[in-house]
Amino acid sequence: MPTAALSPDLISYNATLSGFVQSSHWQLSLQLLDEMQESELAPDAVSCNTAISSCGRAGEWSAAVELLAAMPRWNLCPDTISYSAAISSCEKGGWWERALHLLDSMPEAGLIPSTVSYNAAIACCGKASEWHLSLELLHVMTHREARADVISYNTAISSCQKGGHWQLAVKLFHEIFDAKLLPNVISCNAAISAAEKGGSWQLAMQLLDSMPQQKLTPDVISYSAAISSCEKGGQWQLAIKLFASLLNAGLAPDSIIYNATISSCEKSGQWQQALAIFSAMPQAKLAPDAITCNATISACEKAGHWQLSTHLLALMPDLEVYPDVISYSAAISSCEKRGKWQLALQLFSDMPRAELTPNIVSYDATLSACEKGGAWEMALGLFAQMPLAGMSPDIISYSATISSCEKGGQWHVALQLFDDMHKAQLAPNLFIYNAAISSCEKAGEWQLGLQLFASIQSSKLIPDVVSYNAALSSCERGAEWQLALQLFDAMPKVRLVANLIGYN
Repeated sequence: MPTAALSPDLISYNATLSGFVQSSHWQLSLQLLDEMQESELAPDAVSCNTAISSCGRAGEWSAAVELLAAMPRWNLCPDTISYSAAISSCEKGGWWERALHLLDSMPEAGLIPSTVSYNAAIACCGKASEWHLSLELLHVMTHREARADVISYNTAISSCQKGGHWQLAVKLFHEIFDAKLLPNVISCNAAISAAEKGGSWQLAMQLLDSMPQQKLTPDVISYSAAISSCEKGGQWQLAIKLFASLLNAGLAPDSIIYNATISSCEKSGQWQQALAIFSAMPQAKLAPDAITCNATISACEKAGHWQLSTHLLALMPDLEVYPDVISYSAAISSCEKRGKWQLALQLFSDMPRAELTPNIVSYDATLSACEKGGAWEMALGLFAQMPLAGMSPDIISYSATISSCEKGGQWHVALQLFDDMHKAQLAPNLFIYNAAISSCEKAGEWQLGLQLFASIQSSKLIPDVVSYNAALSSCERGAEWQLALQLFDAMPKVRLVANLIGYN
């Protein structure tokens, strides 16, 4: 007996359409709607709503809105679900004006916007950085039939947090309780992130600590935001404590958490802790990235461990991480701190070969290394390169180069650079003044040296022992014994004690 072919009914079509929502096959949703019309099986509101959701999930907001507009042509009246799905699709495309227009047009269609409708519009405005509109919509809900739920507040908190208004975000978090709602983990995470963005590590910790009281268990995001807040606040011990608590809670830290914890150690000079956490990443099956490596190199650099810094830099390609300008600059700086000027120069010259353009930090660290190594010719050559590389020398650049020239006996060059600083409208610091005064004395320009000493005080800087010694040497060169005695007598008044150079 021949079997009759079974035709799919409306329920079958709608079930298939529902499957496309999860798989993001929005084109197939549209094809299926066309097929339904061709088979004279008219789609119903459920069919269209599901297809709108499918387009929205895939980020095809234009197709979703077009479907909503097409429903009346198919003798279908869009319902609240239709509008909510279309508004939600606008969020994916950042089309907040259209989302608000759809929300406003619902009463004209005889529909009352639901909580879901408002939440979709709040999220859309938040994603477009229109935080004030998100806030306005939340407050409108309190006067409408749609009642704000915890999702409404979470979305508005996140919107304010991303817009840089962290105090508002925290205020909204507390309003959740006023609205007789219970915050969830997402609420707490958004509030902790807001406190972190605002630089308030104390508040971030307070919010994290309050979660168990609300019968909420902190997740990876909770810890991540709290650790990041401690990193920014220089609270490395707290950051490490939180890192340990996260592990004890059976949670797996991600690269962001590792980076924040290592960075907190780096900023506080805790290089051993930074190295220990860095070394634990392979065991956690996490690959370090450039941020991880740079923070660890910088931690070693601040502690003066140039061997570790340069070793980590050399190790980066083996970890499939390409060193960037920050990596090289930190390694160069570590060499500078330990007087390894030849190695600093080598690393600097390696940068173009690595297709990297040195920045002002790279130049300044290398110039400082040359100054400490007595390589004034190298320093002058590097300094001359800076304008050609589109780099404007800063105070550190001038300071290192002037000092290099002074130490190398190039006093007239040092004084010329000092003059160039004024032309570049840069204010010399005390270190530069001291080097310039010393250059004047050694170049026989003792009168200029004394003028520079006098200008230190007019520039609101306080002369130190080096300043006085250089000025006293200028007095000796010019046989200005009375002025020398006056300067010598003035030193105790400014709480300075003359050393052997001053007495001589």
